[in-house]
Amino acid sequence: MHIDIVTVVPGLLDSPFSHSILKRAEDKGLASIRVINLRDYAMGKQKQVDDYAFGGGAGMVMMIEPIARCIEALQQERTYDEIIYMTPDGATFDQPMANALSLKKNLLILCGHYKGIDERVREKFITKEISIGDFVLSGGELAAAVVADAVIRLIPGVLNDETSALTDSFQDGLLAPPVYTRPADYEGMKVPDVLLSGHEAKINEWRFEASVRRTQERRPDLLSGQE
Repeated sequence: MHIDIVTVVPGLLDSPFSHSILKRAEDKGLASIRVINLRDYAMGKQKQVDDYAFGGGAGMVMMIEPIARCIEALQQERTYDEIIYMTPDGATFDQPMANALSLKKNLLILCGHYKGIDERVREKFITKEISIGDFVLSGGELAAAVVADAVIRLIPGVLNDETSALTDSFQDGLLAPPVYTRPADYEGMKVPDVLLSGHEAKINEWRFEASVRRTQERRPDLLSGQE
């Protein structure tokens, strides 16, 4: 998989892609991420990428021309399966969406900033709009990093144990069950006996029941969608 991320503040993305699973995916050659500075496609000495909104109002708007030049230049290099815009009014990102995107080969993510982008960018170029929640960030960079992390970790070979992603919360519509490790007894707080039994069928049954119980307690809305 290859992901291009277009931003006006590329420095915000230095850390997320330089460590942990995302770095490991790049080192293994399973994924590549390129952060592109939108100002490289702006004209004039000031490299301006934003301007006042027609009709007035507070805040600046990202201009269509530098974005169009950037996207069109990148499209000369590869064909994108999706051109994604990170925006609060996009579809809410969830595990099924991450699963679907993990099957793609080339993604382009445009990070919004200021009051957003000229609407004509959305009409002409954007194929998918994504929000990571009902709140507003200073820009789309952190949201883009969240999407990239959730998607890339699903690529076969990225995780050391490929079954790990299949047992994550939300993969089967349930929250993950509680997990334990050594010691088996910490100040009288004991690990459930069934997890120490070595009986795989009983352990799986306990984990499923614990998942259902935890989902009922914490996210009953997930269960209502399965009825």
